[in-house]
Amino acid sequence: MLALATRFLREPVSLRLAEEFLTVPVDTIDRCVADVCACAQHLGIPATPEIVERVAREHLLAIVNSAPPPRSPR
Repeated sequence: MLALATRFLREPVSLRLAEEFLTVPVDTIDRCVADVCACAQHLGIPATPEIVERVAREHLLAIVNSAPPPRSPR
């Protein structure tokens, strides 16, 4: 039952983040949201959609900002 509730929490969050992070694969976004849910539950923090989205957004921003810049031709 907990897994079903977690899935319903994750899907809208993943959809909103997928609309925002177009260059990140959807599988990566789903995995990030699932990891945040698992971490929150492990720490005993209520995994509300707002908290999950905020933390996942920070993780995704780190992924996007850590990508190397495109190489320019010489």
